Amino acid sequence: MKKHILLVGGYNKTISMSQSLLKKGYEVTVINSNYDHCQKMAEIPKLNVIFGDGTKPFVLQEAQIQTVDIAIALTQKDETNLVICELCKKKFEVYKTVSLIDDPKKIKFFYAMGVDSVVSAINAITNIVEQQALIDEITTVIPVGEGRITIAEVKIPMKAKTVGKKLWEIDLPKEVIIGCILRDEESMVPRGDTRIQAGDELILISSDKKEKAIKELTGEI
Repeated sequence: MKKHILLVGGYNKTISMSQSLLKKGYEVTVINSNYDHCQKMAEIPKLNVIFGDGTKPFVLQEAQIQTVDIAIALTQKDETNLVICELCKKKFEVYKTVSLIDDPKKIKFFYAMGVDSVVSAINAITNIVEQQALIDEITTVIPVGEGRITIAEVKIPMKAKTVGKKLWEIDLPKEVIIGCILRDEESMVPRGDTRIQAGDELILISSDKKEKAIKELTGEI
């Protein structure tokens, strides 16, 4: 049975992401409070589009929230994204929630509030400039810029050959970098001498060759 993905808010990123997910066989539903945006997105084949406020439970119910596996909040307001994730997780028991945020200082708070995955656009851009490097089992994929850049959350398994290695010791494509490492509910910006630990959740940012990077890190795709 294919997974049901819910995207709430956003426009350009939402269009890009929904098209990518639909091509991979997912069922995708979009909630947007802008009527014109809804009309445009309704032109995408097989995309379910709901006009309404994603912070309202009845709108989420209209989107068949009870069948959603992953809910992704993409509005321009961090507070709104948190409310959406809170509703989806705590009221409707959605398996996984993801929030895009503008303020990287809020990352720890969002995790403390129960959001499963938090992606900061500012951190992503900063780390693309600062470093190179990293990741396993993909749990979240967010395409950016019409799919030219992909942000993927992955988890390093216990038996991965990269466990214990420093980033500079891992042979990864130059198109791939690590934006963040989540370890024991803490987030860190990795450096070349950062060692990978089993259970680490890493934010992989790539323009291409993501599969090769995952195989290099874990020995599997």
